[in-house]
This record gives sequence, structure tokens and C-alpha cells, in this order.
Amino acid sequence: MDLILSVADSLVFDTVWAKLVPLTAFVDAPSIPTSSPQAVLSTAPSAWTDLLRSLPHPPIPAEIASGALNSTVSSLSAWPRDYVPRQLISVTILTIIGIHVLYFLFAGLSYYFIFNHEMMKHPKFLKNQVRQEIQSSLRAFPGMIALTLPCFMAEVRGYSQLYDDVGKYGWTYLVLSVPLYLLFTDYFIYWIHRLLHHPLIYKHVHKPHHKWLIPTPFASHAFHYLDGYLQSVPYHVFIFIFPLQRALHLVLFVAVNFWAIFIHDSEMITGGFWENIINGPSHHTLHHLFFTCNYGQYFTWADRVGGSYKHPMPELDPFLEVLQAAKKAGKIE
Repeated sequence: MDLILSVADSLVFDTVWAKLVPLTAFVDAPSIPTSSPQAVLSTAPSAWTDLLRSLPHPPIPAEIASGALNSTVSSLSAWPRDYVPRQLISVTILTIIGIHVLYFLFAGLSYYFIFNHEMMKHPKFLKNQVRQEIQSSLRAFPGMIALTLPCFMAEVRGYSQLYDDVGKYGWTYLVLSVPLYLLFTDYFIYWIHRLLHHPLIYKHVHKPHHKWLIPTPFASHAFHYLDGYLQSVPYHVFIFIFPLQRALHLVLFVAVNFWAIFIHDSEMITGGFWENIINGPSHHTLHHLFFTCNYGQYFTWADRVGGSYKHPMPELDPFLEVLQAAKKAGKIE
């Protein structure tokens, strides 16, 4: 998030904040919190300026307050980049935009180009299900964002182990940090997901996500907001424990969001070598159908160790029920 915020500041937010909370409103104020006793006083401030002056802000640098940099004051905000209220509002805006863009872009692409629309004829596919999935997701987003903001703010404030220079840990660590990230998050998501299926928790938190027995990609985020947040915790925790290159972190974060969408396309492609290792759409389709298997996110190993692995078999393909229904209706022979 700190990388995205930095880019957004340079492209948009510096200008926006300079207009919303201009430094000039405080430099000319009769009384300003400043690190210098010198300040230029203005006369007859407008009502808008008075309103702005009521806002909190950090001390004005002495050279600006004394007028030494008046030529640049008009392009500056009284809320600098590292000011917490500005960061909190900016990060909130970016998170709201980001989660909607990722969801509708990736889910839309997967729905239109990968998802088999014949699955919508399945007996267990709900009426207006796609609309319900989208509505459920949109209801979950505010709560998920609110719970995630402390993690993003801690990252932006520099408390994470993110770094810029690849040479700090070397290329070998950079490469190995990818499987480390995937294994760490996969293992803890497995246990979080399995815990969400405990009877005392399931009906209150995770059951809404299992409303979709034949999910579409839009079901990927269609769950209780607490459910979505809990399953995202390992991604956020990782960067506070292990060093991770900042740009790589952004790539991985986007990639895992895409994967979460991709595995909800209800496909049952079986017989490949990788299905023994990768927890793909076939495995997650079985999870939605049988509930108590294939809790993993990317790999099958945690389910194998935990005794919850169910191998995708052709006879378990829910599309067979679509074909059977079509035969009964006389649409196919």
C-alpha cells in the first residue's frame, strides 16, 4: 500500500490536498502552531479560510512561516504526505477504489471468458445468483476495509519489513521469498478456513459464502465481512515478520486476489499432473459442494496433512447434473 500511496501522491493527491487544505490558509493565520515565532499575518480572512484554520495540522516549518518560500506555498498542503489524518483518508480512498477495481475487473474477465455459463443451468444454481453474489460482495467491502485499514496504515507508517533495494537481501532471497510467501499464507489460510467451518463459528460467519453451491467468479468476495478479513490476515501479517521487496509484494497481493477469484469458476478439469499439487478451481468446486474438504488456497499439501483432501474425479463434476437435467428435459439425447 505504501508504494501505491506514494505513486498516488505524486500523480493526484499532492495537488488535491494542496487545494483542500492549502498551506496558505495557515501561513497567513493570526495564530498558527509553528516551529518559528515569525509568521505573516493576514487581514479579513474568508469564512472558508476560517473553516480551514479550524482543522488540525502539524507545525509549519520556520522558513515557510517567515515567508522565505512564498513562491511555492500555493502549491503545498498544510497536511504533508506523512501526516496521519491525510494518510488515513488517502489510504481509505485507495482501498475503496482498489477493492472494487480488482473485484469487477478480474471477476468480470473470469466470468465472461473462463466461467462455463452452462453451469447456470445447474439445479442448485440460484435464481438471480450473479446479482446476489455482487450485492453480497458490495455489502462486505465496507467492513473488510475498516478492519484492514490498521494493517495498511502500519505498512504506510513504516512498521513492516518491506524494502526497496534488491541488493539489501540479494536476488536469491528475492526469488525464495515468493514460495515462502505462498507457503506461509496458504498454511495459515488453511487453518483459518477450517476454523471457520467449526459449528460454533460457521453459521454466524462462513455460512453466507456457502450459499453459492455452484459459484461464479463473482462469489469470490461474496461472504461475511469478518470472513473475508480473517482469510486475508496472513497476507498482511507476513510482511511484518519476513522481509519482502516492495514491488514484489504488490505483484503478489494482486496475484492472490486474482487466484481467489479464479478458483470460483466451478470448473472440474481433471486428470492433470498439477491437480495433485495445486488447489485449483476443481478442488474449490468440491469444497463448495461438500463443505468439509479442500480448505487450502493454492496447494493441496495442507489438506493432505490435515486429512481433509478430496481429489477431483470426473464423476464428481457438477456439470454432469446439468447434462442429466438437459436429458430429462429432452434437450439432448
